[in-house]
Amino acid sequence: MPRPLIVAATRAEAAHVPSGLEVLLTGIGKTAAATALARHLASRGDLADLEVVNLGTAGGLHDGLDAEHGLYEIGTVLNHDINADAIRALGYDPRERLVVGAGETVLASGDVFVTDPVVRARLAADAQLVDMEGYAVAYVAQEFGVPVRLVKHVSDNADESALEWVALVDRSARILGEWAATHLA
Repeated sequence: MPRPLIVAATRAEAAHVPSGLEVLLTGIGKTAAATALARHLASRGDLADLEVVNLGTAGGLHDGLDAEHGLYEIGTVLNHDINADAIRALGYDPRERLVVGAGETVLASGDVFVTDPVVRARLAADAQLVDMEGYAVAYVAQEFGVPVRLVKHVSDNADESALEWVALVDRSARILGEWAATHLA
């Protein structure tokens, strides 16, 4: 069984990860996540038995995806703030959609902290959840040939309630910590 490397954006999201599990805190957003994880993986010599597990919060893009029922293992992650069609028109593959698991849940990742109902509705056409790091973590792990899992807990509805994230994150962190204790420890 591979050794998990827990990757989380913030200390608050990883606050209840069981001791004994390795945790890498990346900072918020795709650039910070990609940089921190790439630097970390490049410095290790033991990638063959490693699994990256991205634990974090996400906004629900559909009504009913709330904190009560909101723990999801992601099947596909999208880079939602890239103009993939334009890049394809130039003859390049933007790799905006990465398969990371067998599940049906789709996560949209981008550097936009979603609070706008118009943005929420646009993203909801293609995904159930939204975050700011998942795509970057998956991309880097796949580039290094390391298996990756994304486990997200719905902390808010990706609307004006998202601005309450600081007050909501501990509930999500407890549920993510329980998941880690059950599945990884």
